[in-house]
Amino acid sequence: LIYCYSKPKTKRAKRFLEKREPKLKENTKTAMLIKGGNANLTVTEVLKDIYAVKKPFAVLYKKKNITRPFEDQTSLEFFSKKSDCSLFLFGSHNKKRPNNLIIGRMFDYHVLDMIELGVEKFVSLKDVKNSKCPEGTKPMLIFAGDMFDVSEEYRRLKSLLIDFFRGPSVPSIRLAGLEYVLHFTAVDGKIYMRSYKVLLKKSGCKIPRIELEEMGPSLDLVMRRTHLASDDLYKLSLKQPKALKPKKKKNISHDVFGTTYGRIHMQKQDLGKLQTRKMKGLKKRPAEKSAEHDGVSPKKSKSA
Repeated sequence: LIYCYSKPKTKRAKRFLEKREPKLKENTKTAMLIKGGNANLTVTEVLKDIYAVKKPFAVLYKKKNITRPFEDQTSLEFFSKKSDCSLFLFGSHNKKRPNNLIIGRMFDYHVLDMIELGVEKFVSLKDVKNSKCPEGTKPMLIFAGDMFDVSEEYRRLKSLLIDFFRGPSVPSIRLAGLEYVLHFTAVDGKIYMRSYKVLLKKSGCKIPRIELEEMGPSLDLVMRRTHLASDDLYKLSLKQPKALKPKKKKNISHDVFGTTYGRIHMQKQDLGKLQTRKMKGLKKRPAEKSAEHDGVSPKKSKSA
């Protein structure tokens, strides 16, 4: 089979294709929020609040989509390719699984990991009458609970939540920009998601006093079904290009205190021709010069 790819006819199409080309440093991951065919008001409000938290790196589909991700994943892969999103959150509701959320991520436009969560309690952004953080604020993520380190499913859920909410990579951090906290607690088979606004108050010294004010949304979740990638596929998705790997520096070592030692290879030097500081006391006498010229050391000539 021979595939023919037509060249873009406009500059806009060219920029669109260049944006989707493979890069050494990938773009900030974008999430798509999809509403199922039988989503109720609670699920719709959850998707809206998560969209408000994720903006501008999110796409909200307002129309209902009749699909079942655990049975058929083709529609999710189609939407992922269409909107160039590598993360998704699907909301649905039925009698067997009420207030259902499916969070997942893609690898090469195919579903990699997918975890189903049930919403038992929900408090929206509107219900909490406090000041909110501005749009696009990068959150600080805190995970509490031994389950995130013990269970493989919870460990993969932690990795998925970090991918979903981490936001763009930044070269530097400003203290005043640390104003948003997302806290996840795993205890007694439930996951509690809480969001807080950081308030920096006067403390009488340089370091401010920190207080947390609940901002919303607030979710009490329970884990249901999981669809995890195999170890080989998960390892392949974490593979980095060779250009990003740091090059090994030869002849450099470090001690236990972090001091760097380097070994330098030099050619053999003739120390007899080494230029020293010119002083009257170091000048050679005429007898020494004549002895060196004859090939006899000056000490032997004196003894003779």
